[in-house]
Amino acid sequence: MSVLVLGAGAVGSTTTRAFLDRGLDVLVATRSATAVPGAAAVGLDAGDADALTRAATGRSTIVVCTNPPYHRWRIEWPPIVDAVLRAARTTGADIVMMGTLYSYGRATMPMTEHSPEEPAESKGEVRRDIWSAFRSATERGDVRAVEVRASDYFGPGAGAEAHLGTRFFDPILAGKRSTAIGDPSLMHSWAYLPDIASTLVAASGFPGDWRRIWHVPAATTLSRTEICEQVNDRYGVRGSISGLPDWLLRGVGVFNPVLREVAASSYQFRMPFFSDAAETERELGVRATDWDAALDATVAFYRA
Repeated sequence: MSVLVLGAGAVGSTTTRAFLDRGLDVLVATRSATAVPGAAAVGLDAGDADALTRAATGRSTIVVCTNPPYHRWRIEWPPIVDAVLRAARTTGADIVMMGTLYSYGRATMPMTEHSPEEPAESKGEVRRDIWSAFRSATERGDVRAVEVRASDYFGPGAGAEAHLGTRFFDPILAGKRSTAIGDPSLMHSWAYLPDIASTLVAASGFPGDWRRIWHVPAATTLSRTEICEQVNDRYGVRGSISGLPDWLLRGVGVFNPVLREVAASSYQFRMPFFSDAAETERELGVRATDWDAALDATVAFYRA
């Protein structure tokens, strides 16, 4: 088995290392040919079907971990989907898509792999349409595709774009105040980056029916307030956390298109937002990393 991973961000690089740890040959494709130690690298535009087909030739699986900027999803995702489908049809490679929970919208909690897709905003509509295209192509017999969906991620490598990344941990570990989107006292599913990678790897080798969704098991559903308290108690710091006022987020969003999209999906942090992965755990045999171990590794990363 040989793998083409699209994207080398936090998810793409962690997933690449997970495949490498299993002794697989991995090629990482990004615009800038970003190197991940142990993997080959190639520079390409994920929306360029010809370039993507050349990169996928001889590869058993295309793992899609790329993620355009929020405000460009409607523009950049359609050509990427078309290019991935064409590359898979031409080369015979399977497709494992890294997805989100956005398409469920304000769903009944917990969200499962079979929850109805009722998007609450534009990005949810885009994610729904991406999976619809892959599922339809699989049902026609053109390709084999699955989608792995995770809630917000955390862990070594999670940067400023993550709600439980550097903007959360750095201030708290420094004994300062972290500012959060939405209400930090609400429970929320948090997916540990290595668990996302393990689920993507397991999904790529599933022997049963594809054309389906898998959920990444959450390491915890603690609120950010509770996580802040645990960090203080466990690591001897005195940080705090508060919610960013809605009016301020909306106001900044007028001038910043990325924050405008963050505001549009901030409902996920104004209500309890959590997923269930019992079916994925049963069928794929994946499990969430112990929360304390995941937190220790994450804090060690930021302190380093």
